[in-house]
Amino acid sequence: MGVIDSLLKYVTWWNAETVGTRLFTARHGERVGEDGQGNVFYQSKDGARRWVIYNGEVEASRITPDWHGWLHHTYAEPPTERPLARKPWEKPHQENLTGTPLAYAPPGSIRRPEPARRQDYEAWQPE
Repeated sequence: MGVIDSLLKYVTWWNAETVGTRLFTARHGERVGEDGQGNVFYQSKDGARRWVIYNGEVEASRITPDWHGWLHHTYAEPPTERPLARKPWEKPHQENLTGTPLAYAPPGSIRRPEPARRQDYEAWQPE
């Protein structure tokens, strides 16, 4: 990591936690757990506030549903103590890929590298 990356990490909120958040967490936070992506979850010592320190880009869709529920006080216990029951048909959590090269492009989209082969349409030709 270069000097500019290190500096940006300390003065911008979208690259990592800010200095204020880091100080607040060190003074008032209790570490509750960590998810599979390395995001670390904290709560205040009285349990009233809950927050996350992202591992990498600050993107809310990187939080899994169980941790999201805990952050918003839907669940009293964190997923480390009481994990959500998983259904066999559930897919693993995936962050929102909109705006990235990995975003879904339906057949016929101009963002797909190969053109769609349409067999249900015949172009009109004047006689």
